[in-house]
Amino acid sequence: MRPFALLFLALVAGPALAQPARITDADVRAFAARQEQAWNAGDIDRYFAGFTPNARFTDQAYVGDKPPVPYGTSTTAQAREQARRTRGQSRERGEIRRIQIAPDGRSAIVTSRVGSVVQTSGKPRRLCASRVQTLVVSAAGMRATGQTDTFVKCSQ
Repeated sequence: MRPFALLFLALVAGPALAQPARITDADVRAFAARQEQAWNAGDIDRYFAGFTPNARFTDQAYVGDKPPVPYGTSTTAQAREQARRTRGQSRERGEIRRIQIAPDGRSAIVTSRVGSVVQTSGKPRRLCASRVQTLVVSAAGMRATGQTDTFVKCSQ
């Protein structure tokens, strides 16, 4: 390629490459849909690919009107292993309730209502939770730094 052409490409592409990616509402909704699809397909690797390597997964539950009681926190590796060991089939359906995008557009907090049905030995078990995830822009694309699931009584 001629030096002039390289210089031209560098001048044109430089500002575009320097612009940080911004998270949009549509990005968040597409991310959540991909995560749900991967989980429901049993594709654990694709599901966990949506998280940063240092992500944390916290489970807790509401007990009456008291503050949530934490069950524990797992690393990405621990959560992946727990998902692999889970007996039965799990299906989730989430509904995004709130998206808060940071002013710089580089992160977002997403709050969803999630309903799950876990089939074990032919018996369904229904779980409901409020899920909070923080999404960030990384070199690999949008990723979640973890999630907190607060289990609640399912409404009929």
